[in-house]
Amino acid sequence: MLSHWLLDTDIFATPDSLSTFQKHIPLEWISNVLEQTDKASIRKRKLPAELVVWLIIAMGLFRDRSISDVVEKLDLTLTDTLGDTVAPSAIPQARQRLSSDPLQALFHLCAAHWTQEEDADDTWYGLRLFSVDGTQFRAPDTPALAEHFHYIKHSKNRHTEYPIVRLCALSSLRSRLIHHVAFGPSYQGEVNYAKQLFSHVSDNSLTIFDRCYLSAELLINWRKQHPQSHWMVPIKSNTQYTVIESYSEHDFKVEMSVSAHARKQDPSLPECWQARLVLYPEPMGPGKIKGLLCSLDDKQAFGAQAILDVYFERWEIENSYGEIKHQMLEDSILLRSQTVDGVNQELWGILLAYNLIRVEISRIAKEAKVSPLRISFVMALRDIQDEILWCAIASPGSIPKKLRAMRERVKRYILPEKRKRPKSRTVRISKTRYTIKSNHA
Repeated sequence: MLSHWLLDTDIFATPDSLSTFQKHIPLEWISNVLEQTDKASIRKRKLPAELVVWLIIAMGLFRDRSISDVVEKLDLTLTDTLGDTVAPSAIPQARQRLSSDPLQALFHLCAAHWTQEEDADDTWYGLRLFSVDGTQFRAPDTPALAEHFHYIKHSKNRHTEYPIVRLCALSSLRSRLIHHVAFGPSYQGEVNYAKQLFSHVSDNSLTIFDRCYLSAELLINWRKQHPQSHWMVPIKSNTQYTVIESYSEHDFKVEMSVSAHARKQDPSLPECWQARLVLYPEPMGPGKIKGLLCSLDDKQAFGAQAILDVYFERWEIENSYGEIKHQMLEDSILLRSQTVDGVNQELWGILLAYNLIRVEISRIAKEAKVSPLRISFVMALRDIQDEILWCAIASPGSIPKKLRAMRERVKRYILPEKRKRPKSRTVRISKTRYTIKSNHA
């Protein structure tokens, strides 16, 4: 049923099957990105550019279905003949005509709007909380994809089974919305991709990094480009520093050298740089982290204990990757697309689909007056999938009522509050069925 399409005019409306998200992605946003990227459909097709955009997003939501099945079940074709379908070859051709540019532009447009709308007021000491972390996806093992994305070498003669796409994301800690991503060939490290996130950092924010991002070049330039934004990263065991000032027994201002290699890559870097170092009172600290380096140099505004506590909110971005890979993609981290632009297009669609779910969860959480992290992602995903399929065959007038019912159901999936992690972890001694002979008995 495509009653929303007026076949005798050029007017387009969102498919009924995707009415769940109609309010999140207005029609004009799709039209704008298609015009900006010069990908708008000039003549009427069974798969015009507008519907192909929705198809790419739906591919991220229905991993268990073939692409042609997604087109059919969601009624994503423009036709006035009952039972008329598109040829299987028409779908990849439509994707190729569209390219990845409109999906990338749409992701940036949506992310900028959603993140400002959903989590701008959820702050820590007046700072918005973000995290940067990386992950990997497998691309099909074809010559073209191997040449572009490359394998990750384990040794001289051994490498990964598939070409690897490396991805680095800037995400909100409180809503898990993804603000921006950078991805590409695996031969570039996560730090290089993190540098591409500079322009998307918000002022009055704190970005928390994993320890692999402890790079003078990255962190100095991060603050240089955004003086009102801060960063935090765990210290490495081999980090060399000199204490400049002691604030307390575990709180210091330190100075570190910038390597000659880093200064050769970026001549603007100084020979030394300074940061605040807060150590955990226990030798290894929770999670085997000795301490944290940060740019929060105002010790009066940001207490040492508060800095130690906020770091562990960083784990939320790793949970986001788990939701994408395990729940949305159902552990099938091998992407479907066979071309470089197709892989890029598919990833932008997956990221858009994930953010759409997260926006819906955020709205549900506000109605239920709980944190978005307490809404079950998997239950929300399953309900949204069911409703999308139902809306594809329902009358338009009944859709709003069904969507309201969906939100009320999802409210029942509120998870209990997380238990606080103990201050230190203990190693449990594993039992063995074999007799152990002691040398000291």
